[in-house]
Amino acid sequence: MDHELLVRTMRRLALDAGEAIMDIYSREDFDVRTKLDESPVTAADEAADAVISSGLRAAFPDVPLVTEEQSASHDQDVDTFLIVDPLDGTKEFVQRRGDFTVNIAYVENGRPIRGVVFAPAKRRLFYTMADGTSVEETGELGRGEAGEVTPIGVSKPDNSALMVVASKSHRDSATDDYIAKYDVRDMKSAGSSLKFCLVATGEADLYPRLGRTMEWDTAAGHAVLAGAGGHVVRFDDHDDLLYGKAGFENPFFIAHAPGVNLRQA
Repeated sequence: MDHELLVRTMRRLALDAGEAIMDIYSREDFDVRTKLDESPVTAADEAADAVISSGLRAAFPDVPLVTEEQSASHDQDVDTFLIVDPLDGTKEFVQRRGDFTVNIAYVENGRPIRGVVFAPAKRRLFYTMADGTSVEETGELGRGEAGEVTPIGVSKPDNSALMVVASKSHRDSATDDYIAKYDVRDMKSAGSSLKFCLVATGEADLYPRLGRTMEWDTAAGHAVLAGAGGHVVRFDDHDDLLYGKAGFENPFFIAHAPGVNLRQA
């Protein structure tokens, strides 16, 4: 894989998809449909998917592509592939909250090693560089050459006063019970893969997820967090969360800065 080309392509496609999403977001009304798994889908999901999928297939025709909005791609048995959630946080989009993102990642031998997370409503753009380190790009976010980038890195947490981030739409009593095992200084809620990015920038120390997610929900954020020095592990045994699983479904997991003393379930 040409990682320079990969990063440039993912960044450009994420920005293009974000533009398509915001065009629909700015309308007074848009249709919301329900998929077979009872999750919502909008024209913005489909428009962003078309932009990203066509761009990735043109640039990397020999690399398998898995994308949420194309169910036929979910039957593949692969461990090295591109994976896309064109609009992560559709509920936030529908409710006109800004916590939705475009997620594009490259998984190699079961590990997400490059990724981009773009929150178009918030104008925050995170991605891995060609060398695997993670940055946040600021400024105009033009689709041409990248602007100013700031390296990001995880916190050095104080385990007596942790900052925790939890899901805005999927918070439940099991999550609260697990968080209660820690000494928490403060807690914030966020939608979509922005939670990974908050850990990656040191704005949070810990993000536990006790709920159903798919690999396209997490791969890009996982890559960004890994490039910032963080980890994502399975909830049950704290082994690394790997990708290319049957049906691309994740177990419960914990994303964290390496200094956090993880508690058992």
